[in-house]
Amino acid sequence: MKRTANTSDARRRLVETADRLFYADGIRAVGIDRVIAEAGVAKATLYAHFPAKDDLILAVLAHREEAVTAYFAEAVPRHRRRAGDPLRALFAALKEWFASPGFRGCAFQNAVIELADPAHPGTEFVRGHKQRFHAFLAELVRAAVGPAGEGLAPAVAVLVEGAVVMALIDRSPAPADVALDAALRLAAGAGG
Repeated sequence: MKRTANTSDARRRLVETADRLFYADGIRAVGIDRVIAEAGVAKATLYAHFPAKDDLILAVLAHREEAVTAYFAEAVPRHRRRAGDPLRALFAALKEWFASPGFRGCAFQNAVIELADPAHPGTEFVRGHKQRFHAFLAELVRAAVGPAGEGLAPAVAVLVEGAVVMALIDRSPAPADVALDAALRLAAGAGG
């Protein structure tokens, strides 16, 4: 039982360390030796859990998806209590994230750009993540606009993804306000 706990702890440290490093410095720029050193594990331990770097990349993306899902599950309802409207709450949560220390854009967008291979397992994971995230956005849009939200959801998803990129480029949370304004105009045009 103790060995399993130690193994799980080592795996967790490897994933959390790689997640932090990949997000801060990039997947390609961070070598396995750096992950091992900063996680404080032996090379054999890393390879016991992740036979190749691609396996570690997939584990990091899954870990990051859990964190993103948890963030929005907490932040949107919190902002909705103040804002009332689901769209205002969504973009307030985005703005909060954009203003957070260490913000370096969307880890999933970054991964696809760095991996540069549409068939890479990490790219395929990101595609699935974006489908799941956009389904979450569609629920918020439907809650704000009603049935017409179904048709607006893809446009709102594009606004969200674009706001993330612009927040990184501008080093400012202001793109969340611009995207919110556009989303509200779309919603008003749909009768929401």
